[in-house]
Amino acid sequence: MSEKTITFLITRQDGPDGNTYEEEFKLPYRPNANVISCLMEIRRNPVNARGEKTTPVAWDMNCLEEVCGACSMVINGKPRQSCTALVDKLTQPIRLEPMKTFPVVRDLIVDRRRMFDSLKKVKAWIPIDGTYDLGPGPRMAEKRRQWAYELSKCMTCGVCLESCPNVNSKSDFIGPAALSQVRLFNAHPTGEMNKEERLKEIMTEGGLADCGNSQNCVQSCPKGIPLTTSIAALNRATALQSFKNFFGSE
Repeated sequence: MSEKTITFLITRQDGPDGNTYEEEFKLPYRPNANVISCLMEIRRNPVNARGEKTTPVAWDMNCLEEVCGACSMVINGKPRQSCTALVDKLTQPIRLEPMKTFPVVRDLIVDRRRMFDSLKKVKAWIPIDGTYDLGPGPRMAEKRRQWAYELSKCMTCGVCLESCPNVNSKSDFIGPAALSQVRLFNAHPTGEMNKEERLKEIMTEGGLADCGNSQNCVQSCPKGIPLTTSIAALNRATALQSFKNFFGSE
């Protein structure tokens, strides 16, 4: 009786300017294995399905518990975290591809700089330099804190950008992750000091108006963040801000 195996078809690329090619790998079946553990096995013994020695597959990982967001890739056509993708729940052959929204560095590793640059653009932080003690900050109302906590779960994995049809090489759209962070930091009692600055930024080219409302982002987010709710709230906030800008209200 033949031994049960797991088959992977991995899209590979030797460098940013290299050609893409597909390589097949077969591994002995292990129950409860995830994609990451299988990639580790390939790295330990990089031999493809034809029995040829090859280079180890390159991919990103860190926490291995769906917190860091580093191990995002396209698995069987769906962008997701490879650490929580269980082999037993995937159709074989399991196809692994890099996310297409970001430039490929090598194999399954992509450069997510676009997303981090968008977070810088909207100043997704609380602007306190910490040079001296300001004392305790203002408290958030419990009801607001609860929904703000849901937004804070973002791990910058890039899955929402990968699934958004409006985020591509021909668009400057900052994407749902950065927009949701605008809502989060504008809701913070201290972050609210820069609320107008953030709203004005997302009212420029590549901002909120470029969202096509496909709602793919909220369906694909591994943390279940209410991204479309944030976008709807920002539509209202920017509308009010536009009136303030027009009438010169402080």
